[in-house]
Amino acid sequence: MIDYEAHLSGAARRYQESAIRRIGALSASIPDLVSFAAGSPAVETFPWEALQEIVAGLLARRDGAALQYGATRGYRPLIEDVVHLLARRGVDAAPDQIVITTGSQQGLDFVGRIFIDPGAPALVELPTYSGAIAAFRNLEADLVGVRQDDEGLSIEGLTEAAQALARAGRPARFVYVTPNFQNPAGLLMSRARRRELLEAARRLDLLIVEDDPYGSLYFEDAAVEADTRPLKADDADGRVVYLGSMSKTLVPGFRVAWLVAPAPVAARVELAKQAADLCSGVFDQRVVHAALASGLVDRMAPGLRAHYQAKRTVMERALGETLAGQLSWRSPRGGFFLWVRLPEGVRDTDLLDRALAAKVSFVPGSAFFVDGGGHDRARLSFSNPTPERIVEGARRLAIALAGADVRQAPKAQSREPRA
Repeated sequence: MIDYEAHLSGAARRYQESAIRRIGALSASIPDLVSFAAGSPAVETFPWEALQEIVAGLLARRDGAALQYGATRGYRPLIEDVVHLLARRGVDAAPDQIVITTGSQQGLDFVGRIFIDPGAPALVELPTYSGAIAAFRNLEADLVGVRQDDEGLSIEGLTEAAQALARAGRPARFVYVTPNFQNPAGLLMSRARRRELLEAARRLDLLIVEDDPYGSLYFEDAAVEADTRPLKADDADGRVVYLGSMSKTLVPGFRVAWLVAPAPVAARVELAKQAADLCSGVFDQRVVHAALASGLVDRMAPGLRAHYQAKRTVMERALGETLAGQLSWRSPRGGFFLWVRLPEGVRDTDLLDRALAAKVSFVPGSAFFVDGGGHDRARLSFSNPTPERIVEGARRLAIALAGADVRQAPKAQSREPRA
């Protein structure tokens, strides 16, 4: 028998599986599971007929380039679409600053590859997106957490962490943030805090990696559109690397996303991409371009916001009725998630074991912390389950919290708001 471990690199031995993927694989063996774990878009929002028409049109033209290898940077008309999308949100970007990536996750991997040396520190929020933790740690980064407050990333905490690293002769290269409806905390960074973060980055000589998958999925009032203005829009000195995606606003299966950076950084990303995959899926990019050019994405946006706002309301109501104040959370103004505080004395991983036995899943809060914390938290996704399943999942979660038998629990009543 070959000892494959002996042949692995040191980095490969330290690779960490995504907590969300691990829970998903575990959950796949549980029939009738209600999943609050994966932040997947709702299947009922997918524009089946419109995409069928677009795909049929592309194939009918028999343009060989649509099915051939493409440019590493991406399909040029799609890159120009991204320029226009960014301009509508206040970001002035040129085509040579944009690289189309296979999902934002690939963009995070490229960021790590061009900025992280083994053992080098990078700053992330407490909590932060688990996919970023995996991408950076697999590249052997030393991740240092910075606390949040009600307005977003703490500038005082950022300054303390960055200065301590600099004094130790290990300056951080960048800070990773998700200003809009952060995954997992759902926080919307205030406008004032965004200005303070840009100024602190200049003062501390940090790059900012801005991840923005949820910026257009705001709820309630149009004023939030101004509140979600990207940091990149006010980046006066080329300090922000920006990641955007179509996964949450069109469909995730195309894996079409983009990285926007100063031209010298984008050129390095292009080299990393040449080694990784040569090019993202060209046919997928052409479908997304057609969806943008036809106005499909713009037409979908109001319905998506209403859909996810309604599901958020269903989950909040169901948890309130079924759990009688055992959980607490800040109501998110957009995005996919509730970030809940567990009852005192309840540990996230222990609760997950009981929850899976009751046929409901979530992501333990500790999966989003790089300092060992978060065991008093859980991330509940309302994006994918139907309203009826959200209500049923809340009932099962109450069973898990009580340690009760599934058969003994009463059915919760659904009061579904209109989308």
